[in-house]
Amino acid sequence: MCIRLFKRFFYPLCVLLLAGSLSGCIYWIRAYQTYIQMSEFDRYFKTVTTDEFTLHFKEPILLSKDFVSLSELYASEDFPTPEGGRRWRYWFRKVDANNKQISPEINFYSDLTFNKDTKIIAWAFSSLFLQIAPPTFLDASLRSIGGAEIDTEKQQLKANDKLLDKITEDLPKKSIVLAKLGEPLSVSDDGELEDYKYQFLLETHHIEPGYEDRAVSEIHISFDKKTQTLAKMSGRFAGLKVSINYRKFLDKPKTEPE
Repeated sequence: MCIRLFKRFFYPLCVLLLAGSLSGCIYWIRAYQTYIQMSEFDRYFKTVTTDEFTLHFKEPILLSKDFVSLSELYASEDFPTPEGGRRWRYWFRKVDANNKQISPEINFYSDLTFNKDTKIIAWAFSSLFLQIAPPTFLDASLRSIGGAEIDTEKQQLKANDKLLDKITEDLPKKSIVLAKLGEPLSVSDDGELEDYKYQFLLETHHIEPGYEDRAVSEIHISFDKKTQTLAKMSGRFAGLKVSINYRKFLDKPKTEPE
């Protein structure tokens, strides 16, 4: 019997593997096979950080049609590659409460690259996205997915905290993140955290009827009130839900009690 899963991952790239509305057993099988590859990360994947963060698939399984099936959305741009494949670019543009694009424009993109057999070989995120998903933390989270627990009742995939690679790198300061993202739609108090709400709209030439809301990306970014650093991020990107708790990756000082 096929399993219909809509999962939440620590980082956006992980969502691809076992997330979204996967209709049909064959889509589930390809997604699950990709998930299994994560347990041998360096054998099947490679990450590269320049101005972008790119996840390379060494032995790709997922097909381009799988992405359309899980999101019910189409890319903003579709380019041929020199190798005979395609590159899909998804543009997310910051909008106001009425979904009107703000000026000056603030945006980020996500690129999916497929080979001539329509299998995904790379997934990249632009520099603005890395302001809310720092590359070092992104890489560490991907490596933890291989030991993640699948909860079919709650429809989630959650990494085991004990398997997370700890990071000594400092989290971005609130002032730096806000300088890139600009004014939020709202700010709310969440105990020891401050939650900043932003909204981005996917530029797309076609949306399947009934899925119009998936083009809207409502992003919540939380900052620690005491340290004024990035703490959490959650949002939905082209129909895919993402939840990130950065503090679980931090390497606590040895003097700090467990």
